[in-house]
Amino acid sequence: MHNYVFKTLWRYRTRTLLTVTGTAVAMFVFCFVGSVQQGLDQLTSGIDADRSLIVFQENRFCPTSSRLPQSYADQIKKIDGVAGVMPIQVWTNNCRASLDIVVFNGADPDQIQANRPIQLVEGNWSDFQSRRDAAIVGRNVAQRRGIKTGDQFSIGNISVNIAGVFRSAVPSEENLIYTSLDFLQYTRGLDTAGLVTQHEVLLSEDANPDLVARNIDKTLRAGPVATKTRRKGVFQASTLSDLVDLIGFAHWLGYASVGLVLALVATTTVMSVQDRIKEYAILQTIGVGPFRTLRLVLAESTLLCVLGGIAGTGLALLILGLGGFAIGAEGATIAFRPSVNLFASGVVVSLVVGVISGLAPAVQAATVPIVRALN
Repeated sequence: MHNYVFKTLWRYRTRTLLTVTGTAVAMFVFCFVGSVQQGLDQLTSGIDADRSLIVFQENRFCPTSSRLPQSYADQIKKIDGVAGVMPIQVWTNNCRASLDIVVFNGADPDQIQANRPIQLVEGNWSDFQSRRDAAIVGRNVAQRRGIKTGDQFSIGNISVNIAGVFRSAVPSEENLIYTSLDFLQYTRGLDTAGLVTQHEVLLSEDANPDLVARNIDKTLRAGPVATKTRRKGVFQASTLSDLVDLIGFAHWLGYASVGLVLALVATTTVMSVQDRIKEYAILQTIGVGPFRTLRLVLAESTLLCVLGGIAGTGLALLILGLGGFAIGAEGATIAFRPSVNLFASGVVVSLVVGVISGLAPAVQAATVPIVRALN
């Protein structure tokens, strides 16, 4: 049976090649859209998103407009349920949506090492901790900008020496550049001495995040700057609200790609069956049963779809892995990263679509009247 299917596809190799290519393109789009959705889910969910809080200036959106006193950290530490506070100064080259956003996070190097799930793949921590103008770069940024350890990187008013490149268990972290808090606060032109963009609050295990958030805002209400405290995942989803809507719309593009594959493979299989209708009648005369004929046609459509699906999915994952793509706004980024789950979903979708698209032509081939087909 397998030899028959392969010979049939090879006999009509131009049509086979065009069908596989079309399927690959559609599944390429499907995987790209899926990687965006996956990146958004990883950013706004999980333990880190639910068990930490972001204290931001009330009614402010772009990081450059949020200016909180660094001394707020001392008041926040005294609130029940707070395990630690990390003041962070954020600087970005673009507050609007961008595919090449550069985000600096300035914080205490010891707190970065203790509170961030990052691991250096180049350089070492001692260089980062000992130099005030040193920075460590996420590997996505390093890929996009061609940065490596030992380089000097400049953008806007900021110029840093790269002390290392890191990877992270949280994909969005790999789109950040970390520096010391003092460096960003005292960089000429930023005018942020004694100020930070936000305070990241780490909660104790038994703390109620929403209750702690309300207590923080209540405690700081008498201060010089009003605050709005939210869970980290909620804060990031709110920051990226416009992009979230756009990604939700793009999700339908993924479904449209699957529909395109279904229509393309179904059309090809129908044409193949109609071209060989006499051949199926002859198979019946020599003893090939309807069920086996059904399997032959289904195998043909499924093979076309799976070959195209593997090619398109594999190419998408390769480009995602090499490109280090991300989209961000207002200092928050969504990473497009390849994953085993994404590859598996692409192959499974191809398999299911291949079976569905071949059902109707398979039934036609299996039930063709012998006399009418031969005439």
